Amino acid sequence: MIKKTLLLFLCITLLVSCKETKRYYLCQGEIFRTTFHIKYEYEKPLDAEIDSVLNAFDLSLNPFNENSIIYKVNHNIPVEVDDWFVKVFNQSQEISRQSDGAFDITCAPLVNLWGFGFDNSQAPTQAAIDSVKQFVGYDKIRLVGKTVEKDDPRIMLNASAIAKGYACDVIAEMFDSYGVKNYMIEIGGEVYAKGKNPNNVCWKIEITKPEDDNTGATLGRQVIINLCEGGLATSGNYRNYYIKDGRKYAHTINPKTGFPIENNILSVSVIMPECMLADAYATAFMVLGVEVSDSLAQTIEGLSYYTIYNNKGEHLVKQRNIEKYLYN
Repeated sequence: MIKKTLLLFLCITLLVSCKETKRYYLCQGEIFRTTFHIKYEYEKPLDAEIDSVLNAFDLSLNPFNENSIIYKVNHNIPVEVDDWFVKVFNQSQEISRQSDGAFDITCAPLVNLWGFGFDNSQAPTQAAIDSVKQFVGYDKIRLVGKTVEKDDPRIMLNASAIAKGYACDVIAEMFDSYGVKNYMIEIGGEVYAKGKNPNNVCWKIEITKPEDDNTGATLGRQVIINLCEGGLATSGNYRNYYIKDGRKYAHTINPKTGFPIENNILSVSVIMPECMLADAYATAFMVLGVEVSDSLAQTIEGLSYYTIYNNKGEHLVKQRNIEKYLYN
């Protein structure tokens, strides 16, 4: 009886000790030419596992990596796509149809033409834009099995407006497989969070005021989002832009016109169960404008958004289903 009691005490002690060894770790680095910051609670560091997943993901969807699948697709090198590519491609096509082409991963040549992609050219002519638009359009590509078919070999894909969000989801899936309960994943400004932060409350994510400052040094706080579980993505034109001949050119391109958007939206933040979807819809809403975005948002289950827009010099807000997330 004494031996059994001692054994039970030892087991309880070991269980308590295991729980007490949990702590929060921070893993940070670079991917997709941007930074990532990942905080999580676990018994041991998982940095090697995180790096392994991100490196594999990079080999699928980083258009700047010459060894990646998407790079080979863009350069017409025979390649079979993987499951990550398939999911991003299919979801992109669906959102393109929903948004009537406002979101389009074939927009890469236009983004490049305006100096926000692979090259550094700026402010192209109308003739150059019209020429490039001939091989831009989500309806000009398709997946046949594990192969991408193009109507024109010059078609190029850039999934940066959806892949960073999906990378957050992929790391979240990895954490869930390890039984991690509390974590926050931020990649290039897109976030997936679950559980609680080191202060034992839901994760607090800041949405900044959209003031023109491509350094990000003077941007203030707009609101704080209380994120207990889900993905949050923000798209805006207040950081990535250039000015030529007194005119501002922002990095969000309207695939249908071939020009940077010129509506009054300053930034859009979207919350959804998947960060991949939040990422893509935030970009689509930037292109669509305030009212059309709101109409589309009403048809999408589980979507909440917070849009900041300019009205005669005054910053106003339009939001839907966001109140429960706002931290006061």
